[in-house]
Amino acid sequence: MLDDFMWRAMIAGVLVAMAAAPLGCFVVWRRMAYFGDATAHAAILGVALALLLDVSIFLGVLTVALVMASCVSMLSGRGYAMDTLLGVMAHSALAIGLVAVSFLAGVRIDLSAYLFGDILAVGKTDIWIIGGGVALVLMLLFWRWSSLLTATLSDELAYASGIHPRREQLVLTLALAVVVAVALKVVGVLLIAALLIIPAATARPFCRTPEAMAVLAAGIAILAVTAGLRTAYVMDTPTGPTIVTLAAVLFTLATVVTQGWRLLRQLLQPGSCHSCK
Repeated sequence: MLDDFMWRAMIAGVLVAMAAAPLGCFVVWRRMAYFGDATAHAAILGVALALLLDVSIFLGVLTVALVMASCVSMLSGRGYAMDTLLGVMAHSALAIGLVAVSFLAGVRIDLSAYLFGDILAVGKTDIWIIGGGVALVLMLLFWRWSSLLTATLSDELAYASGIHPRREQLVLTLALAVVVAVALKVVGVLLIAALLIIPAATARPFCRTPEAMAVLAAGIAILAVTAGLRTAYVMDTPTGPTIVTLAAVLFTLATVVTQGWRLLRQLLQPGSCHSCK
């Protein structure tokens, strides 16, 4: 029988996995892995601003993530390479956030809780906030799924279909900002990108359609969260890193299986054995 705090942690983790994994598919397809990592790094500035202004941590992180996502979307393609923009903004925001935290007199801050997550401390209010953010992201993905897929395939195809690629890019970056904000307490800013990328990368070799990949990625993320929580509880290890470690193990197993199957098929193909004549 699980304790109440474990049930709350399980619910929060599963909710975040349901949104992060399908969104992570677009991150993988668009090769935007660094964007998720950069947005997560900037979340530290949101934490500092929230503590400074005495507002909700979620609100502070969401605001900074949205501002960064909007700036990157507006500036990309206007003389700045995407990776350059992300590198400058992410590390600048992280550095400013850490400096700002050091000036908060009389406030004791456990930075490790924000860097690596503190899912076991999730309360009922946190679950409602996470649930609201996840519902928003899932509704956004359901509403814009076809347009996002078309824009991901080709800008020319998107324009021919009456879809504005930059608008879809903005929608995707805003959704990523929301996921970063709600996932902060689950895995922390340093590991959010892993929860976005690893389940999607694990599911990719097994799926023939984008929809199947999104569903399988969500299932893999949920498995990693639930197994990671249980493992961390039994072995007394950090929860966020344990969840990501389980996801990495699943990715490794999937890679071994797919590569092994591919090699076996090559060996079994007629004519593959040149010595048999």
